[in-house]
Amino acid sequence: MSLQDTFKAVKEASKTLVLLSDAQRNEILNAVADAIDQHQDEILKANADDLEKAGKDYAFYDRLLLTPQRLKDIANDMRHVATLPSPLGRVLGNGLHLKRVSVPFGVIGMIFEARPNVTFDVFSLCFKSGNAAVLKGGKEADGTNRAEVAVIHAVLKKYGVDTHVVELLPATHEATGAMLTAVGYIDLCIPRGSKRLISFVRDTAKVPVIETGAGVVHCYFDETGDLEKGKRIVDNAKTRRCTVCNTLDTLLINSHRLQDLPALVAPMAPKGVKLHADSRAYEALEGNYPDDLLVQVSDPDVWYTEWLSMQMGVCTVDNLDEALQHIATYGSGHSESIVTEDKVHAQRFEQMVDAACVYVNAPTSFTDGAQFGLGAEIGISTQKLGARGPMALEEITTYKWLIEGNGQIRI
Repeated sequence: MSLQDTFKAVKEASKTLVLLSDAQRNEILNAVADAIDQHQDEILKANADDLEKAGKDYAFYDRLLLTPQRLKDIANDMRHVATLPSPLGRVLGNGLHLKRVSVPFGVIGMIFEARPNVTFDVFSLCFKSGNAAVLKGGKEADGTNRAEVAVIHAVLKKYGVDTHVVELLPATHEATGAMLTAVGYIDLCIPRGSKRLISFVRDTAKVPVIETGAGVVHCYFDETGDLEKGKRIVDNAKTRRCTVCNTLDTLLINSHRLQDLPALVAPMAPKGVKLHADSRAYEALEGNYPDDLLVQVSDPDVWYTEWLSMQMGVCTVDNLDEALQHIATYGSGHSESIVTEDKVHAQRFEQMVDAACVYVNAPTSFTDGAQFGLGAEIGISTQKLGARGPMALEEITTYKWLIEGNGQIRI
C-alpha cells in the first residue's frame, strides 16, 4: 500500500467515526485499555528490542523506555479519557435557528520521536473526539509503536470499526515528507519532539500545523523564596524525568540568596546533575558542589539550551525584573516557575511571564494533560493562536454553523 493510498484510506475511514455514539467510543477505549494490560508482555518485548538497538547511551533512553507501571498508567489514562464528556455536538449558539456545533477536524497527523506512550495517548484522544489518526514515529521506537498499533487494530476489528482510523507510517524521512504535503487528506499536523523537528515541520508543511513541545524552562528563586520548598521544587522539576519538555533547564537565583545556592541544588548532586553556572553562581558553588559536575559559563548563548538531560544552567539575577527579562529573552513560552513568599512578586510573575503554563511555588513537571485533568494529552502547544498549553479533547475539535430556516431570503 503506497503512502498516498494510506492517506486516502484514513480519510475515508474518518467519515465512519461520526456514526459511532459516544457510548460506543467509550466501550472501545476501555477495551483497548484492557488489551494493553493483556498484551503487556508483547509490548514490553518489542520495547526491549527497540531499547537494545538504541543502546544505553541513547540520549532519550528513558523517554523510549516502557515499564509495567508506565503501561498501567497509559491504560488508566485511556480509561480516564473514556469517562470525559464528549467534546462533540455541543451547541454553542442559542439553540433556536442558528447553532455552532463542535465537530472533529477529520484526520490528524502526528509526528513524534522516541515516545512510545504517544501512540496510545493520541489514539485515545483522537478516537474519543471522532478524529482518525496518521502516526509517524521515530525509528528508535518503531518496533514498540507497531506492537501497540497491532493491539489497537485487533480491538477495532472485534468491534467492526475500520482499522484505517489509526495508521502508523514507516519510520522514514520520506514518510514524514509525504505526511507534511498530504493536502486534502490530513486536516491538521501536530509535531511532538525536539525544537529541530518542530522547526522542520513548521517550515516544510503544506498542511495546517500546531507547534508543540520545545521548552526552555526556568525556575526563579526569589529573594523571599523558602529554601525547603525551593529544594523540592527545583529537584523535582529537573530530575523527575529529565528528557521531557517540561523539565527545568535554567535556575535563576536572586543574588541576595547566593549563600543558599549550594543547599538549593544539593539534592541534585547525588543524581549526577551537571551545572553550567555564571561567574557569581560558580563562585558560590565552587567547593560546595562536585567539581566534575560544575562548569563556568562564558557564552550567554548557553541560556538558549533545552538540555533534555541531567544538565542545568544556573544564572544570577539581581531582582524580579531581571528574572522576567531573562525569561522573555531566552524562554520558549512553555512553562515557567517562581519560588517566592512575596504575594506581590508572585502576582507580577503571573502577569508578566508570557508562557503557556506559569507556576508559583510548584515545579514545572506538572505541565501534563493528565495532571491537568484532561486524561491524556496530544501535545503541549507553545503557540498563542488556537490551542495553548496541554492539548486534549477540546483542542482537537473545530466547529461548524448549522442554520435552519423556513424559506426566508436575504434582502
